[in-house]
Amino acid sequence: MGEALKPSNIADRVRKAINRLSFTQTLVLGYMGLVLVSAVILTFPFCSRAGESTPIGECIFMTTSALSGTGLVLYDTYSHWSFIGQIVILIVIQIGGIGFMSMTVFALSFTSKKIGLRQRVTMRESVASINGGGAVKSARFILKGTILVESVGAAVLCLHYIPRCGVGRGIFFAVFHSVSAFCTAGIDLMGYFEPGSSMCTVYDDVLLNLTLIILLNIGGIGFIAWDDIVHHKWHLKKYKLQSKIVLVITLIFYIAAALLTLLLEWDDGLGFAEGVGDKVLVTSMLVTSGRDAGFAPLVVSTLKPATIMILLVLMFVGGAPGSTACGIKTTTFAVMILTIVSVFRKRKNVECFGRRIDDATVRNSCCVITLYLAVVTLSAIAICGFDDQQLTPVVFEIVSAISSCGLSMGITAELSHISHTLLTIIMFFGRIGGITFIISLTHGNTKTSAQLPEEKIMVG
Repeated sequence: MGEALKPSNIADRVRKAINRLSFTQTLVLGYMGLVLVSAVILTFPFCSRAGESTPIGECIFMTTSALSGTGLVLYDTYSHWSFIGQIVILIVIQIGGIGFMSMTVFALSFTSKKIGLRQRVTMRESVASINGGGAVKSARFILKGTILVESVGAAVLCLHYIPRCGVGRGIFFAVFHSVSAFCTAGIDLMGYFEPGSSMCTVYDDVLLNLTLIILLNIGGIGFIAWDDIVHHKWHLKKYKLQSKIVLVITLIFYIAAALLTLLLEWDDGLGFAEGVGDKVLVTSMLVTSGRDAGFAPLVVSTLKPATIMILLVLMFVGGAPGSTACGIKTTTFAVMILTIVSVFRKRKNVECFGRRIDDATVRNSCCVITLYLAVVTLSAIAICGFDDQQLTPVVFEIVSAISSCGLSMGITAELSHISHTLLTIIMFFGRIGGITFIISLTHGNTKTSAQLPEEKIMVG
């Protein structure tokens, strides 16, 4: 009995248990571990500005929101958390944005330890890469690109924050918001100027808003699109099919959503903004945040139902695979639209830009959309039942959580502990991704060469 409790035996058992985990299970457990460890740290009194311990459930909500890049918060980030607490949140945002496996592989590349197939494939799952090879090269590209973009963003933001906050706080604010924007987290420290204000008090600041918009878009198009842009520049024909789809859908969504929002809210929701330039700037930040992060340049609850619906669509679709954004992804949306087009045109295959999309991708797209819709529907029923809230703000909150957007109609803090727990699970689900989450719950695929008899049924 004593022999079984020796540290060496315990370590062997732990090692064997880890080796039995699948790639996706390793990914999910890694993120869960990061959430729990960082949440425990946030419970310490020195992490809150009041010097009091924050309940563990609320800390888990905060770290899950930071990891997933959601931006939904129970407290104003600056007013509640101390400098140390804000540093912890910043680290979680950064790891969640670029993927902990990218950082692990990059760190291992400087040691003598060999990077095996397991680490390479797990990294591919972490960043949604099509190609499993070149893990070290990909990790270095992602981290170097992240450091470069965030550094440039922080340098530009210093021009805004240092004159307003002083050198020390101004530099920290610039770094925090650069990382938060690039990782599409939408968590801000603007409570320093006015608690809970987000970007409402600086909606007309061109330098600040344009910098954040650019950072959000760079983070939201994904690492694969980065690679194509860096290596092929303006030679669009050389881009991968995924990059073409991501860039086209991103551009269409941005233009369509911005024009519709301007048309619907010109004299109402945007009435506070003076002049055409300010209205366009506010709209640009709103639709960009609607796809990627929760930097709110206005009070969302004051918008018309039609505009709320536009934001719901933007949030639900989200960013690109392998990006710092979540949602069902632009490629998933594009595949389903292309599938509908192929049915109307009576084509056997789904085609785009002279390429055929394989059937497995079509099935996965259908599965992801159906799964996300089911989660939103069931969660809306549960939260409306628990808290007796209106349907629209509840659905908005859930879609914001599952797509890791962070925009809110102002009901987050009003919800019960049960609803907060449910939103935490939804945010984690959105960060991991539908397909990855399902696969992580299984122990492998059961393959069979036998096929059942076919019988047609009517649909539609």
